[in-house]
Amino acid sequence: MDEFLIPITVLTFLGTLLFIFWRPDINEAFPASAGALIILLSGSVSLADLGSITETIGGAAVTIMATIVMAIVLESFGFFQWAAEKLSEKAHGSGIRLFWYTNLFCFLMTLFVNNDGSILITTPILLMLLRNLKLKNHQKIPYLLSGALIATASSAPIGVSNIVNLIALKMVDMDLYMHTAMMFIPASLGLVLLALLLFLNFYKTLPKTIPVLRPGAWKYTAPGIGSHPLKNSSSDLDNEQRARFMRNILLFVFGVRLSLFAASYIHFPVPVMAVTGSVLLLAWRWYRLNISPADMIRKTPWNILLFAFSMYVIIYGLHNIGLTSLLIRLLEPVVSGSLLHASVLMGTLLSLLSNIFNNHPALMIGTLTLTHMGLDPLTLKISYLASVIGSDIGSLLLPIGTLATLMWMHILKKGKVELTWSQYLKVTITVIPVTLLFTLVFLAYWISWIY
Repeated sequence: MDEFLIPITVLTFLGTLLFIFWRPDINEAFPASAGALIILLSGSVSLADLGSITETIGGAAVTIMATIVMAIVLESFGFFQWAAEKLSEKAHGSGIRLFWYTNLFCFLMTLFVNNDGSILITTPILLMLLRNLKLKNHQKIPYLLSGALIATASSAPIGVSNIVNLIALKMVDMDLYMHTAMMFIPASLGLVLLALLLFLNFYKTLPKTIPVLRPGAWKYTAPGIGSHPLKNSSSDLDNEQRARFMRNILLFVFGVRLSLFAASYIHFPVPVMAVTGSVLLLAWRWYRLNISPADMIRKTPWNILLFAFSMYVIIYGLHNIGLTSLLIRLLEPVVSGSLLHASVLMGTLLSLLSNIFNNHPALMIGTLTLTHMGLDPLTLKISYLASVIGSDIGSLLLPIGTLATLMWMHILKKGKVELTWSQYLKVTITVIPVTLLFTLVFLAYWISWIY
């Protein structure tokens, strides 16, 4: 191995991450692509490796893009404006009730779309709602921060809600059905605990009563956001017709999501099912609103695909220079000890790596390491699931732990909501470690029981 290969690869990896953290306002795909190009030119990753990388992330990328297309179609139908109105209506003037509905809404949006898409959808909606409620800055934080943490952590229960989870699933030869069967209960209970801890943390700050917004009092703006996600394309319907229309759309989207698990169970290609659902929804929109599917080319965030591919190239370079071999020597004796050891160790390790390097490269490094350890199938699967919990929940300790929280912080700045890193950490340091440990321990005992 070239003596300069190791320092070039490591410095490229660190430089890419530092640039993303330093300039979160710049599209993360650009520094990641530059880093991947350097890795290729240095020889850390060969052209033959690119074929393996493309095969690994191809299906995951298609699936996640299809779900984002569905989110864009929902925007066209005026779903986001309707959702904001419903949150206000369901609160009935109670700030406590609004807190719980906000978290439920963020959880469901991640399950319906994905974690990054959920942040991009729910944050502008909440900013608009809280502005209409005329809440002070410190009163907005409980809704915005809890919503962001729940939205991001909610990608853990089902693998289809996070592109990195989907990539890793293929690497450990695990389908969506098995992932959900083993993970949904532990991760969902972890989310319940997280929501309760957030509620206790914010109880004194939450306004007990909030204004009841009348239909004519709404200002439909998404403060500080470049695109306008709240356009109302169903305003020609009365309230009952509109509610029925939105219900039918949600039922269709829910049906598509269920079809992904059915496809996984019968070993039908999940990306094909995801694309089919998106095409049908696009056709429905074309018929209903006379909007051509051509706008998807402009609106679909292709940068997510480019970022995932580029980061995987960089991580593969680290793998080729011996990083995973080093981790294997350090971790294999402990991981092989018991399911509880495997769960707690891998979940804690991925939490630390995610908060240092971001969860995308952290989970890729962790999964590459696991697949080369020679573990028995059950230990491999629980180690992988614990890694997902670490990268989806444990990564939330710092704002740099996930791309979703980085984007969220940027949206808050544009929406003129002040939140410092110290304010963020003051909350997460009290809720994330407890939630992480509970979920990892419960995962080990849950899998021991069902298997």
